[in-house]
Amino acid sequence: MTYLKTLVAAFMLTVTLPALAGADTLLWTIGSNYDRTISLEFYSQDRNHVWPGNDQVYVMDAYQGRSTFNLSCNYDELICYGAWERNNSSTYWGVGPNDGYNCENCCARCGRGNVEAFDLVR
Repeated sequence: MTYLKTLVAAFMLTVTLPALAGADTLLWTIGSNYDRTISLEFYSQDRNHVWPGNDQVYVMDAYQGRSTFNLSCNYDELICYGAWERNNSSTYWGVGPNDGYNCENCCARCGRGNVEAFDLVR
């Protein structure tokens, strides 16, 4: 009986560990329908990680068409976007600069499908 329990436990670890530890992706498609340049970052809510990282931001020009952002992330990790008018962080979308604000409908879970395309508008 102990052998059977060990075999079942080993099987369960084999099946679940790759899904928990494996890298996944989350695709965001965002456009700008705004008359100024926008800075954009993505913030993990589950770990200390920011995309694109290294003190960089994604830059979206005024009235720029939609761009895609394919983030490499951990399965089920909660990621929120933060965008703000370049050089004017009082105008923002999502969680804003430095993940500083609360938001509704600005976060998604990694590996659970792509985020529906949307535009930043003011």
